[in-house]
Amino acid sequence: MDLKEIKAIIDLMKKNSLSEFELEEKDFKIKLKRPIGGTSQPAVTPVDDPELTAYSTLSRSAAGPTHSAPPPVAAAAGDAEIKSPMIGTLYRSPSPDSASYVEVGSEVGPDTVVCIIEAMKVMNEIKAETRGIITEVLAENAKPVEFGQPLFRVRPI
Repeated sequence: MDLKEIKAIIDLMKKNSLSEFELEEKDFKIKLKRPIGGTSQPAVTPVDDPELTAYSTLSRSAAGPTHSAPPPVAAAAGDAEIKSPMIGTLYRSPSPDSASYVEVGSEVGPDTVVCIIEAMKVMNEIKAETRGIITEVLAENAKPVEFGQPLFRVRPI
């Protein structure tokens, strides 16, 4: 891991108000901590990526007419959760002008992509890893998510 990647992690921590980050790979381990709400912040030059900035800007400004949400599917006690495997920014569609990967009532399989999580300037497709019907969307589009945070509820079929 080089200095540029570490700076990207620090930027991600600031953007998502994270106080700790830990990464371990083979013979490399990094653990970063920073105060939240304090006056001291790491001095880092932000990395500017026009493509990601355009996506974020479009997703906020291209809201367009509001559509009523599909009727909720009654949640059951046995519903499974699709959880975030990483920290980052969640995107429910492949681009700002595309439809969401899944909605309430969508049938998913183990290989169905349900969202994208952007972490360190990399877009990671998140798959359902289960078979069922989406009963609830728990995370907002273009908002930060934490490791282990529930993103969707799925009723197994």
